[in-house]
Amino acid sequence: MALNSQNLGETPAQNTTAQKFYFAAWRWHFYAGIFVIPFLIILAVTGLMMMFITQFDGRDGEKIVVGVHGQSQPASQQALIALEEVPGTVVEWIGPKAADLATVFRIKTEEGQRLVAVDPYAGEVLTVWNRRAGWYDLADNIHSTLMIGTTGDRILEIAAGLSLLLVLTGLYMWWPRGNALAAIVPNLRVRGRALWKSLHAVIGFWMSGLLVVFLISGLSWAGVWGGMIVQPWSSFPAEKWDNVPLSDDIHASMNHGHQNDVPWALEQTPMPASGSKAGIDGIPQGTPVGIDALVALGTALDMTGRFRVAYPSGEDGVWTLNRDSMSSDSTNPINDRTVHVDQYTGKILADVRYEDYSLMGKSMAVGIPFHMGLMGTWNFILNLVFCLSVIFVCVSGVVMWVKRRPQGVVRLAAPSMPTELPLWKGAILIGLFTAMAFPLVGLTLIAVLAFDLLVVSNIPAMKRAIS
Repeated sequence: MALNSQNLGETPAQNTTAQKFYFAAWRWHFYAGIFVIPFLIILAVTGLMMMFITQFDGRDGEKIVVGVHGQSQPASQQALIALEEVPGTVVEWIGPKAADLATVFRIKTEEGQRLVAVDPYAGEVLTVWNRRAGWYDLADNIHSTLMIGTTGDRILEIAAGLSLLLVLTGLYMWWPRGNALAAIVPNLRVRGRALWKSLHAVIGFWMSGLLVVFLISGLSWAGVWGGMIVQPWSSFPAEKWDNVPLSDDIHASMNHGHQNDVPWALEQTPMPASGSKAGIDGIPQGTPVGIDALVALGTALDMTGRFRVAYPSGEDGVWTLNRDSMSSDSTNPINDRTVHVDQYTGKILADVRYEDYSLMGKSMAVGIPFHMGLMGTWNFILNLVFCLSVIFVCVSGVVMWVKRRPQGVVRLAAPSMPTELPLWKGAILIGLFTAMAFPLVGLTLIAVLAFDLLVVSNIPAMKRAIS
């Protein structure tokens, strides 16, 4: 049955301030859900895909097993073997996480970038594949932009912001008003819509805190709130690198495709430049500054787990050693580290660790691998349960709506608008704060509010179709 003023009646209980505010919250929860539910399901499904692929197959070939026999060949020799199979320019060495795993080289060719897995003991190529062209990358493209570029990024940013509204209004409606136990334990004795409502409310409550963490960390990757507002003032300041020449490039230039290869806190920080006498001792004098020396330096710096070495790009480019939990190099973000080395002198120009980040940078350094399920088995299991919960809450919301709609009547069946909105000043303040904090969400809320008040409320046919 549709929930509107005609079938509720005008009882005193329904005229209380609390009751009117409840219906207002329900209406906004409903509107936000209409827009958000499809995207939350898409994000949950693609998130599950990426987690399973990373867990069992690996994103960049880190799961390819080899037989251990004798000494592994030098990285420079392995690079030549990879180039014989795939002619081009080596741009990255991806070290193995363990002695029985393959080394992977990223090679830039005229046709695109290829990943080449090399057996470090037998000295032979095991497999070659296009980077950013697998199932993981398909899921990641959908997860980040819906495969429609900037437009998709903006749509998902609006969806994430409205999901925060969904959480707030949902928690308000869930808030115990009598039986506190029923708010945290589903009532399995009821049937029909009541059972769906109980499961929806309880599971929604238990996952709400985690959903907020996922939404904020996801929004920090978004183009407007993250890229234009939060990330610039949270980025690592290059001024901390004393007397080091800076390049015109920023760290984001090292990224390739939708997957980011450098830490969030460094993306907008200028790169140091090679070709000066700046820096501190890194590679011993007299040792050729090549991939073998860089791998040895990473080992000497105790970059345990897996680390990667990006080759210099251009005449003033630098060697970059990077261990980043976001890239599945380790399971502990506290150990993240980025080291830049002058390609001519071998001196260390910059050494950035987790403790050097700003508060937001540290939050993202932890939040991103947590978001991706990369912090260990416990994280994978938690995220698996969370994604399944998101899908269930979305589906149960649709089921409740279907069961509430009048039979045989084609209309949206939105909850009715209260005759007057109590606490409207507080609601406006919340709306203004949301608009300033999340510009795209604020514009969307204003548009929906205008549509609701100016169009739906004044056109009888539209009001009947919505109610």
